[in-house]
Amino acid sequence: MFQIIFNDTSAAEMAALPKDLQIEILTDFQFLPGNFEDLDATRFGKVKRDKQELYRFRARDYRIYFGPHPSGILIHRVLHKNTIRDFLFRSNLPLDEDEQLGQAVGFWKLIEAAGEKQP
Repeated sequence: MFQIIFNDTSAAEMAALPKDLQIEILTDFQFLPGNFEDLDATRFGKVKRDKQELYRFRARDYRIYFGPHPSGILIHRVLHKNTIRDFLFRSNLPLDEDEQLGQAVGFWKLIEAAGEKQP
């Protein structure tokens, strides 16, 4: 059975949002886990560093960072777009958004701070 799994940090980030917004975001976040390579580039992105890959999904004013999991999808972070935009502005790197994130140590620390623990 396909599942969307939240780690402790991403679960707390979602829980902090109003319930109706949570439902809207999760409703927008519908796709099959086998479709990682065929995702719509206008809504999904891929962030890479070495052998680690994360996917980014744009839902409303939020960005969901996730990756594959044996049971479905593991959500690493749920962040307001201005959080990432501010981060990129401070980084001032001349690449597209996903390339900037992939090369920014601060972004990976943000992801790693969420940990692999699942609620």
